[in-house]
Amino acid sequence: MTETQTKTSSPEFRAAAGAMDGLREDLIRPVFAYRPLPPLSPEGRFIRRLPEGLKRAVVWTPHALVLFAAFIVMMAGFANWNFRLLMGLVPAIAVAMTLVRPVAAFWASWAATLFCAILGSEGLWGPSAFMAQAVVMVVVAARTRPRTALWMWLLTLLFGVVLEGGDPSITAPMAVLTAFALLFVSLLQVRRDAEREVRDAEREVTVQRTVTAVERDRRTLLEERTTIARELHDVVAHHMSVVAIQAEAAPYRVENPPPELEQAFVTIRENAVAALTELRRVLGVVRAEDYEAPDAPQPTLAVLDGLLDNVRGTGLETEKVITGAVRELPQGVELSAYRIIQEALSNTLRHAPGAAARVEIAYVLGGIGLRIVNGPPKGLVKPSPGAGHGITGMRERVAMLNGVMTAVGTEDGGYEVAVFLPVPVADEPADPVEPTVPAGPADPAEGATVPQIVLHKEADRT
Repeated sequence: MTETQTKTSSPEFRAAAGAMDGLREDLIRPVFAYRPLPPLSPEGRFIRRLPEGLKRAVVWTPHALVLFAAFIVMMAGFANWNFRLLMGLVPAIAVAMTLVRPVAAFWASWAATLFCAILGSEGLWGPSAFMAQAVVMVVVAARTRPRTALWMWLLTLLFGVVLEGGDPSITAPMAVLTAFALLFVSLLQVRRDAEREVRDAEREVTVQRTVTAVERDRRTLLEERTTIARELHDVVAHHMSVVAIQAEAAPYRVENPPPELEQAFVTIRENAVAALTELRRVLGVVRAEDYEAPDAPQPTLAVLDGLLDNVRGTGLETEKVITGAVRELPQGVELSAYRIIQEALSNTLRHAPGAAARVEIAYVLGGIGLRIVNGPPKGLVKPSPGAGHGITGMRERVAMLNGVMTAVGTEDGGYEVAVFLPVPVADEPADPVEPTVPAGPADPAEGATVPQIVLHKEADRT
């Protein structure tokens, strides 16, 4: 019992068993498998350059070559005076079978060799049998894999030696010719499989990169929206707190207010407090684990000079130009405008080192216009893994306010970001901050002073 197990598990036995399994898998099990030879791909390296009409014919070149080889085999069989029709037709059928049943064609070529050897007078390897066996082995090897080619060569060598009574000299020409032919075909096949694996790997990498880019853009978009939501929470919460405080203090400003008015103010305050509670709950959903609420209020355009000073401290030459009558805008608009300018200047520092930047702010009747433009880079531009993320955040802020934004390159190699944020007149504060403007000449007809809207410019350079 122990000796049997030892023999069964020996390396030699396992190698022999593996070889027999390979033989059955390659040349026995698929013997009746129907595998028609497909046409060449019209997108091949050379075929795709041909005209359309010629391309439809060229894709069938392998089929034409196999049928032409079958015709040559048949003509070689006609040279035999005995049974010339059968001596040419039977081996040609085995060659033609490689187009539809390649493994069966290999065994059919053996049968055709025996048939020609019995009916002919030229021994085992007559002209037609020799050619048919070589062509069949080459075509089958090209349609299967290198291991199948090795099995076909070994079996053919064994087949010839056995039928010739152990004399290998008769089968030697067949063995030598097919050895070189099968080796060449196998090398081509290995190279083709390697190229296919490389193409598949490249295709998979491309797909993964595309999916990764899409997921990265989606994640960036969600992160930007979360950031905007956290920032606007402070703005909205401030306004709701003011509503709640004023609603609570309003009844005390009126002597003997009617009960209906008191109840209305109580309802307003309750709704404001409920809204604040819901805001905090929503902020808890979008807040990151490491998020810390800011100690200072959200920035506005009033503190833009501090941002520009910090930017100048990094070496970026910056100029600010303001046109129109400066006035206070809704806090959401002010915050978005500040963040857009901040991100545009950050992009300039990142992608255009050594360039100069210009920030233009235009206060118009229907809103505010922003234009941040920088010149071409003067230093080495290092690749940035977050390229395009800042543009995404700016577009989200602009879209939130129903604004318009363009971000394009300039003719001199720089970059320009232009934004318009609309502000309806009803949304503007009731008491705007009046700009400091010089008084114009008195109008004698009206008897009043006409204010002049002047251009405010600041050209602070470092």
